[in-house]
Amino acid sequence: MNDRMELKVPGATSTEPLGAEYHEVAYVGQRFSQKMHQGLCADSDSGMLSAAPGGAPEGELIDQQLWGALATLRERGLAKKAIARQLGLDVKTVRRWWDRTWKAQQRRPRGRVLDRWAAFLRARAPEVGFNSVVLCRELVELGERCCASTVAKYIAPWRAALRPAEATVRFETGPGEQGQVDWGSSWIYLGVERVRVHLFTMVLGFSRRLFAKAYGNEGLESLLDAHAAAFAHFGGRPESLLYDNPRTIVTAKDEATGQVRWNATFKDRMDFYGLKVRLCRYYRAQTKGKVESAVKYVKRNALAGRRFASLDELNAYLLRWCVEVADQRVHGTTHEKPADRFARAERLIAVDQRAPTPRERVETRLLSRDGYVAVDANRYPVPLDWVEAVEVVDVRILAEEIWIHRPGVDPVHHARLVGKHQVARWNGEARQVRRRPSEPAAGPPRFDPAYVERIGEVEIRPLGRYEGLLEEVRS
Repeated sequence: MNDRMELKVPGATSTEPLGAEYHEVAYVGQRFSQKMHQGLCADSDSGMLSAAPGGAPEGELIDQQLWGALATLRERGLAKKAIARQLGLDVKTVRRWWDRTWKAQQRRPRGRVLDRWAAFLRARAPEVGFNSVVLCRELVELGERCCASTVAKYIAPWRAALRPAEATVRFETGPGEQGQVDWGSSWIYLGVERVRVHLFTMVLGFSRRLFAKAYGNEGLESLLDAHAAAFAHFGGRPESLLYDNPRTIVTAKDEATGQVRWNATFKDRMDFYGLKVRLCRYYRAQTKGKVESAVKYVKRNALAGRRFASLDELNAYLLRWCVEVADQRVHGTTHEKPADRFARAERLIAVDQRAPTPRERVETRLLSRDGYVAVDANRYPVPLDWVEAVEVVDVRILAEEIWIHRPGVDPVHHARLVGKHQVARWNGEARQVRRRPSEPAAGPPRFDPAYVERIGEVEIRPLGRYEGLLEEVRS
């Protein structure tokens, strides 16, 4: 078969052989028509109407390839209507571009609904702090139908222009000078249950080595236990640690004078370690940017797509991940592996070998009739014979353990549950309810008023009297 074939093109002045060039032009036209059809279908599906009448491309915007196809068909002698049909264009567009040279076009700017309120919005927005909800409410009162998101998009360029660019100075510390501490949280699956775990994260400022451990809460017990675990992991402590301002660390602070009221228990523990405690300024979390980045790194790298059987398994995994992954990556700022930088120059201070006193609290709890004690919205079982013996028990609450005490017997020990509204499993001997011996029947009711009225009162006599009467009758 020949590469050239004769085609009868409607509207052409003559019939002549058309080759691959014509088919390429036709292909461009077909592709353009398909794109236009898809766009129109999408518009009709979404309930929107096209701005261009009759399915023609909007305005005069056609690309250079389509203009080339139009010029080629014009040189081949096709009529304007035939070219319009072939390329899927409006015939007026073909006429407009018939003798013109192509150059890049720009769409004519379209007006927006809020343009007529531009002067009002430009003057009013700074007065209300660029609050789109307030501006929307005032526009509605003035008779304009709009929503807050539309207003927010409209005023966004003005807000950005008035926002001052704040320069940030990177603060680097020397070996052993400072560490940074923060909490993060993430939802993960422990077994089949989805729970929220809280991630304690500590980063050494010089080497960027990090330590992470998961807890069920961010309470003081968890915070103190995490410090001990972190210092054991690093083999020492830095000179100071930088924190945010949680209630477990600071109860009050005056930024102007620098006066701080510490949480007494936390400060006592840090004094035990000989550690200097430093705090960020309020609303300046970027001051401790190293640990902020580390928290995101733990959540997005270590925990992404993972599930664990228990909290202990999660923490064992985090410890391996810190050593095998986080410490072995090339850090983006230092361009060194944290483990290498730590071994080369980090200088930590050894902590006191004496273990600090475990942080605990002792509380009194009511013992329920089904033999459970409620602690922090979780329930822990005890032997059922305790229910008959006592009504209240003493509970020692540690970071990871619960001890339930009753006078005269050994205490019951449970691992502290993560989350809320959970029930601890009983691992001791089978809990059995002691059955009381049945009491003999007391006889029928003697004072039922309805029964007495019906048959009258019956005198109760001893049986001996009846036996005497029987002997008299026999004799």
